[in-house]
Parts: sequence; C-alpha cells; structure tokens
Amino acid sequence: MPRRDLGPRTLLYPMPALLVGVYDAEGRPNLMTAAWGGICNSTPPCVTVSVRPSRWTHDNLLRQGAFTVGIPSTSLAAQADFAGITSGRSQDKFAATGLTPCRSSHVDAPYAEECPVVLECRLLQHVSLPSHTMMIGEICNVSALESCMDGDHPDMGKVDPLVYDAGGRRYYRVGSEVAPAYSLGTVYRREQEK
Repeated sequence: MPRRDLGPRTLLYPMPALLVGVYDAEGRPNLMTAAWGGICNSTPPCVTVSVRPSRWTHDNLLRQGAFTVGIPSTSLAAQADFAGITSGRSQDKFAATGLTPCRSSHVDAPYAEECPVVLECRLLQHVSLPSHTMMIGEICNVSALESCMDGDHPDMGKVDPLVYDAGGRRYYRVGSEVAPAYSLGTVYRREQEK
C-alpha cells in the first residue's frame, strides 16, 4: 500500500483534551487545556502533561507541586477550547465558562466539577524539554461522576471523552467498542500452540 512521509509532527491518535487545574500564587483556581499528556507509569500510577514554560500554568504548577487532570466530555468542548486559547493571567476561566471550581480532596489543586473523571496528582518530577516541560504527576486519587460509572469503573461511553486531532486541529469523540482487551489476540496464541 502506498504511504506518504509527513515529516516529524505531533501526530498521535487519539490525543486527549485534558483540563489541567492548578491554583495561582493568590489561590485563584485556573484551568489550562493540554493535549500532550497520558499515563506514563503503573506503580505508582502516574500521568504526564507537557506545558510550555510561557504558560501561566507552568510556574504555578511548579510552585504548587500539585495539579488535577480533568477529562472533559464532548459537551464541554467549547469550555475546554476556551481554556486552551485564553490565559489565566488575564481572565478567570471558571467565571467566563460557567464551570464550577472544586477543591480536590487529596491534593491542593482545583478541578471543574463538570468533568466526568478527575485525576488528583502531586508533582513527582518535571523534565525540561526544548519546547515544553513534562510534568509527571503521581495520581493520588481518581474521582468520577456517579452517572458515568459502570460498576467499579467509569464507562467510556458515558464519559464521552473529548479527543483532539493535532493534524486537523479539530475535536472528536471516541467511537464504539471494537472488542474486549486481553482476549481478542488470543486467537494467534492458539494458532501458534497447534
């Protein structure tokens, strides 16, 4: 099949649209949208988000040593987009969007109550890269809205997470389930065992 080289670009599918919450030096809650993020360690559970040093969140996060990662649903796309295109230096993003600021229960950081899933993190370490600082947070707690739960875990269909396409600069939603994990691939194991 023909392929086309696109050169070095920030293309990874799907990319999350994450709402990073942190208090500023005066104790005001702020949100920043980040797409460069994901799980980076299992034990202890850790997540990473990358933030440009020029962003208001950057120094506040380093000073505070704690942050939240909210997973917004697609219904929060406009609020998430606003949180990414506006600086907390000049505007209260909670007031502007109507999102409800909440203090997390396990770390000293805010989150938007409307986010279906929230990870509460303490800053474990940070790594300076050429354009961003990778903030590695130990996940101290995960909370989820009851309406999004399926037994003891969040249901992705009910969470309806907002995802970002960096190449097309568009937001999307996750599609339907394909198959159960940790079992679909066993068909190849059986073929090799014959």
